[in-house]
Amino acid sequence: MSKIDHTTDVTVIGAGPAGLFSVFECGMMKMSCHVVDALDAIGGQLSALYPEKPIYDIPGHSKILAADLVSNLEEQAAPFNPVYHLNQQVTSLESVDGRWLLETSKGVRIDTGAIIIAAGVGAFGPNRPPLDGITDFEGQGPGVGVHYLVKRREDFLGKKVVIAGGGDSAVDWALSLVEIAESVAIVHRRPKFRAAPDNAEKLQKLAIDGALELVVPYQLKEIYGDGEKLTTITVADLDGNERELEADVLLPFFGLSQDIGPIADWGLSLDHNHIAIDPATCSAGPGGLFAVGDIVNYSGKQKLILTGFAEAAIAAHAARAHLHPGEELHFEYSTTQGVP
Repeated sequence: MSKIDHTTDVTVIGAGPAGLFSVFECGMMKMSCHVVDALDAIGGQLSALYPEKPIYDIPGHSKILAADLVSNLEEQAAPFNPVYHLNQQVTSLESVDGRWLLETSKGVRIDTGAIIIAAGVGAFGPNRPPLDGITDFEGQGPGVGVHYLVKRREDFLGKKVVIAGGGDSAVDWALSLVEIAESVAIVHRRPKFRAAPDNAEKLQKLAIDGALELVVPYQLKEIYGDGEKLTTITVADLDGNERELEADVLLPFFGLSQDIGPIADWGLSLDHNHIAIDPATCSAGPGGLFAVGDIVNYSGKQKLILTGFAEAAIAAHAARAHLHPGEELHFEYSTTQGVP
């Protein structure tokens, strides 16, 4: 057998919010954890796509920035000394004598008693709009050119911003950037937006007040620059009518392309890149495989961070029962048990 680099009770695949809270819950069950994630930083989508976006449905927080939530989850898990293996995927998974042997794309081999898959939407990237030459404007620097996510809100101070899309990301960032940008125009193919109703109403009010412009029903058609930076976006409606919008930056929010990678080859019950689980235990299959968060599906599933937190607690208890069959667990409340 090839050399084993690490031995642990549980390996968590995915370092998003559900994965990080799984580490804490496993720690409370006195189980050690290693964490593998394809990104080069923990936090999943919260870190990669919208670190400065406020989140309003985390219990106990009227509002918290995504990056701050990640920081809090990291601090919460820290007393249990998790080991992070970042910028790598699990490429192979093998059952060996009632345990699991997994190997990552960097050749790290981990012997683990249970696995909690918290891979979110898997490896992801933006859906790029079909504009000729759009890649020439990508990566031009903060606050200029084409960006598929907002890392720092302040980068758009005093900029002419064109946002394309009609979902929550498009509307949320329009509401946020209108406070600091020189101008904000939001392009959508129809007047109705697929965002939270309260935010859609706020957007309409700002448009009526002249604080931003709703460019509807239009779609992106062409993108132009002066050889150094983006200058103009051409949009068109279904009748062929065109408009030109001045722009320093284009923010297209057309969702993510998803790829769960090698997980698809592990013999799990998959439905459209989601893992079917038993919600009573979060079991994804025999032998100590569990799954939590956005990657799972079951009747009544709600894709919320707080749902992932609850699933993490369920999976951790089930993982302990798997590792210590027949051993009664005298679980105490965290207020009495404390943390290391």
